[in-house]
Amino acid sequence: MPKDEYGIVLDFMPYGKPGDIKREPLAQIIGDKYFNLLEVVIKQDQKVEIKERIYIGDKERDKVKYIKGRVKYDKLTSLAKTTLEEILNELIEKNEQRFVKLFNIAGPITNRLHSLELLPGVGKKHLWQIIEERKRKPFESFEDIKSRIPLLPDPKKMIAKRLMEELQGVDRYRIIVGNPYI
Repeated sequence: MPKDEYGIVLDFMPYGKPGDIKREPLAQIIGDKYFNLLEVVIKQDQKVEIKERIYIGDKERDKVKYIKGRVKYDKLTSLAKTTLEEILNELIEKNEQRFVKLFNIAGPITNRLHSLELLPGVGKKHLWQIIEERKRKPFESFEDIKSRIPLLPDPKKMIAKRLMEELQGVDRYRIIVGNPYI
């Protein structure tokens, strides 16, 4: 799975999680590009704020001591889960072109299942409308998708809902989380 260079803080626990043997400052974060959920140990002299964007790449890190590892959605704190939804909406808005690209390049997963059908609200009828419209001209924005595909649910909300499903592990297929092509 691709690595994120930056992460956004979902929750910060200055004394670690209750029950941890090693008491060290811990943050739960989400990668801002590939949406990896991670726990990172923060350097002793540093503090991080919720929603702060921090560097987690391979070079010298200013706030992160080390990446403890991946964390499953159900192991996130309740604050992290609440913050996650807000951050996902902000990231989708900020990177609209990336998600519009998904509508333009998405292909079949199997002979019977197309990756666009994994988006909530997209059935066979909408799928074929999207494919026909993108053949004529690639989509340029969420508004463009809405105007060219009548009765399609809000594309931004569809992406947000799918992202949450993938992070929660609802489905075995992943079309957004860890996808280097969008």
